[in-house]
Amino acid sequence: MIRMRMDLFAESLQMSTSAVVLMPQAAAEIGMNGTDAPGAGAGVTSGPGGRDRDGGASDGVPVLYLLHGLSGDCTSWERRTSIERYAGEKGIAVVMPEVRRSFYTDEAVGEKYWTWVADELPQLIARTFRVSTAREDTFVAGLSMGGFGAFKLALNRPGQFAAAASLSGVMDLAGLDLSEHAGSMARRIWDGRDIAGTEDDLLGLLRAAHPGHIPPLFLDCGTEDSLVDGNRKFIALAGERGHDLTSRLRPGAHTWDFWDEGIRDVLDWLPTRAR
Repeated sequence: MIRMRMDLFAESLQMSTSAVVLMPQAAAEIGMNGTDAPGAGAGVTSGPGGRDRDGGASDGVPVLYLLHGLSGDCTSWERRTSIERYAGEKGIAVVMPEVRRSFYTDEAVGEKYWTWVADELPQLIARTFRVSTAREDTFVAGLSMGGFGAFKLALNRPGQFAAAASLSGVMDLAGLDLSEHAGSMARRIWDGRDIAGTEDDLLGLLRAAHPGHIPPLFLDCGTEDSLVDGNRKFIALAGERGHDLTSRLRPGAHTWDFWDEGIRDVLDWLPTRAR
């Protein structure tokens, strides 16, 4: 994999920000992509769905937008998990943007992080890297606050993503007490605005969506996680409405060990959506 850190000026934020991008290579390093011999894996290989990395139906590799949590940044996923190795095995690009403690929202008193992630960033990535811009090759996933962001993107922009995954995500934002860890964050982002019925109300969006009109979803949460009740609500509502949700509640807490295992399973799930 090629690893690049982008430091750039974002027009929607009106300030400089960062993102980390992982791009697959045709040639494999020893010990990567299931090879253990020099020269193995050299030349052209295929990504998910048999797409040629040097051209073909998608004219670029599939891309996963991978979102960090409340206390993280654009480097957290690669520092705490083996995402580079996992993505290299799948031949998928990974884009990890910086959004600070924004909940992927255009803040009431702050910056427009929703506009940055939903609109400006994908356009920038498409102009800069050889990634597919086809919906069937575009995915989003995240953990905790990033899990909320991933499902927010999928539910508000269903025509933009082929699938979305949440690991230990904030599914019931309206029912979450943010004061303990977030201080004045809620006032900065929402300024007292009621979340119910807005683009940040995942349960409301799920309830209003017609089955088949949103992309397939993958939800993973630990049974010892403080966010598990909101995830249970989301699972139950998706079942009632007939949405395509793959879900599992398994032993585990809000930890990187849990998310390292979870993101590998997400990547195993995604290629079936890319064929």
